[in-house]
Amino acid sequence: MKKIPLFDNQGKVRFLLGIAEDITERKQLEEKLLQSQKMEAIGQLAGGVAHDFNNILMVILGYGSILVNEETLPERQKEQVEQIMNAADKAAKLTSDLLAFSRKQVIKPATMDLNDIILHVEKFLSRIIGEDVQLRARLTPRELQVDVDRGQIEQVLINLATNARDAMPKGGLLTIETSAQRIDEAFAQANGIGVPGPYAVISISDTGAGMDEQTRRRIFEPFFTTKEVGKGTGLGMSIVYGIIQQHSGFVNVYSEPGLGTTFRIYLPFSEQSAEAALEPEVAVAPPGGTETILVVEDEPDLRLLLQNILSGAGYRVLLAENGQVAADLYAARAGEIALVLMDMIMPGMSGKEACHVIRAVDPAAKVLYTSGYTMDIIKSRDLLDEGTELLMKPVRPVELLKKVREMLDR
Repeated sequence: MKKIPLFDNQGKVRFLLGIAEDITERKQLEEKLLQSQKMEAIGQLAGGVAHDFNNILMVILGYGSILVNEETLPERQKEQVEQIMNAADKAAKLTSDLLAFSRKQVIKPATMDLNDIILHVEKFLSRIIGEDVQLRARLTPRELQVDVDRGQIEQVLINLATNARDAMPKGGLLTIETSAQRIDEAFAQANGIGVPGPYAVISISDTGAGMDEQTRRRIFEPFFTTKEVGKGTGLGMSIVYGIIQQHSGFVNVYSEPGLGTTFRIYLPFSEQSAEAALEPEVAVAPPGGTETILVVEDEPDLRLLLQNILSGAGYRVLLAENGQVAADLYAARAGEIALVLMDMIMPGMSGKEACHVIRAVDPAAKVLYTSGYTMDIIKSRDLLDEGTELLMKPVRPVELLKKVREMLDR
């Protein structure tokens, strides 16, 4: 905020000119850049330490092997050397994990169908998660040809399944879905992720404990863990991050405390695939409108994004940060609001509860939910109301505007 005095002919201050600039979007971009730089710096540090430490371990393991094979060495001392070797092997595994996070591991990519990889590892995942967790796979019938190191992608699936199992100590549902999505420039900019182009997508969802925003932001940092001491190194998620980054992909995480977690992994299609050969569709701007839309979203960044997308298409936008504010606002201005665009999961009053209150005021109210959870998870928790629609996060601006217009025209 700048304040500039305006003087009259006698040199006296008569007016004060105030100039304000909304820097919200700039602050959000700065925060994303800082997080990206932080992860890159951690990766470089971890990779450098792991590389140097590996050299030290080679010396330890080398001389240890010589001692173990020494015939004149007493049996008791051989046992002690073997203990040293076991500890060194564990340290070597740790450095290997750090190298995976820092994207310095050598990968051996080959072109293969992503669905085949999941089918291959599915039985193994069932054994990992145990009998009290139900595994459900929903694979798209189309081929998803990607250039990947099969072993590393299987490692990603194993790590995520293990994490999901730990988040569901009393059992639950783990779903794995595959799909194809073409990311455009608007999507990449809106979500701050990825490079435009065709992607194969793996969605992995659980009905576990979930996590808060602070935990979600740090989930990929090495050695960060919410588990008890001795029950994890804190490298599982950082390995996932490193492997996907090394495959030129990216990961999106959606989670709420007590309501489970969804990881969406985006891997670029192989250049040899039919999908990559297709020309990108020419973006046709969907028709906008002038109706009033109530946007209900607890995450400030996303609330601002939705406001910008909708207002840019001509709509009048009202904002609410939670279900209770939305219900109160709708009761006061029901005659004006043509559509409610609402996050399904919010702290306090959920989207479903807010919908019930809104429909008590107007039974014909149009409600469009947004959610990062897969449809299986939503149905298992009975979160979807009759007569409502659902858009999966992250939402492409074009898809959002098309769906909004479709619902308004009914």
